[in-house]
Amino acid sequence: MGIFLWGVIWQAAGVWFVPDKAACSLGLWLGILTAGICAVHMYRSLDLALDLSEKDAQKYMMSRSMMRYGLIILVLLVLMITEMGNPLCCFLGVMGLKAAAYLQPLLHKALERRR
Repeated sequence: MGIFLWGVIWQAAGVWFVPDKAACSLGLWLGILTAGICAVHMYRSLDLALDLSEKDAQKYMMSRSMMRYGLIILVLLVLMITEMGNPLCCFLGVMGLKAAAYLQPLLHKALERRR
C-alpha cells in the first residue's frame, strides 16, 4: 500500500514538471511495479530463510538480494535502451520500496485506528 501511495503522490506532483509526461509516467509506474515485485520477493525470501540455519540463511538471503538488484538493473537497462520510459522516474518509483518501509509503521497505526 505504501509503494502505491508513493506512486500516486509522485504521479500527481511530478506530472506537471516534466516535458515528456507519458515517458515519465511509464517509467514511474514500471518502477512502482518493480518495487512491488521486489517487496513480495523479499517477503517470501525472508519467510524461507527463517527455516534455514544461520549460515545457510545468510547465503540464501545474499543470493536473493542479488536477484532483486539484478531485476532493478535489468528494468533500468531496458528503459535506457528502448527509450520507452524515463529511467530516472523508474528509479524514483523503485525508491517507493524504501519509502514504504519507512511509512509502514505510520500506515499500520492509521489503519489500526480505523478498526
